[in-house]
Amino acid sequence: MNRTDLAWTASLAASRVIREQGVSTLPVDPLAIAKSVGIEVVAKPASAKGVSGMLIRHGNDFVIAYATHIDSPGFQNFSIAHELGHYFLEGHVDAVIGPDGVHQSRAGFSSDDRYELEADHFAAALLMPDVLFTAAVSRAGEGLAAVESLSALCVTSLTATAIRYAKCTDDVAAVIMSTGKRINYCFMSKALEEIAGQNRVRKGEVLPPGCPTEIFNRDSARVSRAERTAGKSDLQDWIGGSHSVTLTEEVVGLGGYGRTLTVLTAQDAVDLEELEEDEELIESWKPRFRR
Repeated sequence: MNRTDLAWTASLAASRVIREQGVSTLPVDPLAIAKSVGIEVVAKPASAKGVSGMLIRHGNDFVIAYATHIDSPGFQNFSIAHELGHYFLEGHVDAVIGPDGVHQSRAGFSSDDRYELEADHFAAALLMPDVLFTAAVSRAGEGLAAVESLSALCVTSLTATAIRYAKCTDDVAAVIMSTGKRINYCFMSKALEEIAGQNRVRKGEVLPPGCPTEIFNRDSARVSRAERTAGKSDLQDWIGGSHSVTLTEEVVGLGGYGRTLTVLTAQDAVDLEELEEDEELIESWKPRFRR
């Protein structure tokens, strides 16, 4: 199952839980959902680091333990929702819980494991349900300011909110996670995917030299201090291709995570047909010389 299929099945499962729980407003409370199905939720001591959460099974009873060493309600909500994903998603309980009855998670789209990724997508769709979140996106504006506003509304982490924003916005946008010189992952909006065609920002690639993110990441102290910066770049800097689109590039360090979040948005409205017509016109103006 590819990543698109994982996200789709996880979103369907989360939507079903939202309907069954009768959730009609934001924020969504994962603690209340856990309680409603008889799952006890406990906080791990702040001294216990290394994992975001645990799903523990004893017979037919389940317990969720979530990390508190990162003092962020959004991170903690996502950690709980991720474990709920393992509980609700078909096949997860038997696949992830070991002989000792314990599964340890590292939520936050940082794993390549199929079950962890699917639980991450479930958590995002549970805490930011399609209909409610899409309506909120339409009122939130654009770029990093929109992501921060939505994060506060949904009580979700900046990272999870940014990814969900990219998947739900009608704007030309992308969110990129990076560490040092390398890209960890990227999520594009549908509007940007149409412009990009087959081109993508790939995991493991080097950041475009001289772009605001690359310059920012040269100083790890700025990342640790959760500083931010902004500037301009071009879509071709990131994915190549034939379409030149000026992007606003907003960058924020994620402190103790050691990573950087970048939000890319088109500076102006982009019409793909007009863009292609302009490029054809430019191409027709190029002189042709006989050898």
